[in-house]
Amino acid sequence: MKLFDFTFNSPEENLAADEALLDWCEENECEEILRFWESPEYFVVVGYANKIATEVNVGNCEMKKIPILRRCSGGGTVLQGRGCLNYALVLRIAENSPLAGITSANKFIMEQNQVAIESAIHNPSSAITVRGCTDLVIGDKKFSGNSQRRRKNFLLFHGTFLLDFDLKLVSEFLQMPSKQPDYRSDRSHDKFLTNLNLSADKVKATTQKIWNAKSPLKNPPLKKISELAKEKYSTREWNWKF
Repeated sequence: MKLFDFTFNSPEENLAADEALLDWCEENECEEILRFWESPEYFVVVGYANKIATEVNVGNCEMKKIPILRRCSGGGTVLQGRGCLNYALVLRIAENSPLAGITSANKFIMEQNQVAIESAIHNPSSAITVRGCTDLVIGDKKFSGNSQRRRKNFLLFHGTFLLDFDLKLVSEFLQMPSKQPDYRSDRSHDKFLTNLNLSADKVKATTQKIWNAKSPLKNPPLKKISELAKEKYSTREWNWKF
């Protein structure tokens, strides 16, 4: 597996990169990829089918000039910014493998990520579990949300790790989600989320090890990423489609 540890200059490029890497692997039968990125600026990202008016406090975002963008995968709405480490896996869908189905892929990938975080924490009292469909939690508080998009031969599985995020900002810019897992029990964002309080380097190292991502990706599809960022992720037609 190749490693692509790189943050682009704009939120639009960072979202476009995940989709571009998936398409690139699908079209060229590339090696699998693990990507990391961290945004220095705050912005909101809605899931593919999310309705902005329902999930986002649009007035606060406009007042504070927080961009509202849409990603190519499903799942809920998140706030991005400092202290949030993002990762993306582009994995080959092999016949009769755990990745062959959506549910089994979720289970397999989340269990791998669970082991990676457990090895980073080194604290047996911090019980890491998988809750909902694709949440990682400590106790009953969520620190990682994830989503999946599939092609014929490859899938994209990407998500976040809250490391040292300003959690009080989430309620400022996001509404209570229209859909939530049972274990949330209608808790507010600040009572539902938690930080790992780990360095990005430590989480990257254990995640990289569990996925055996050793050599750097030397030829990423930069042109495709730039085109997608400009023609799709920077447009109101895409970001405000729902």
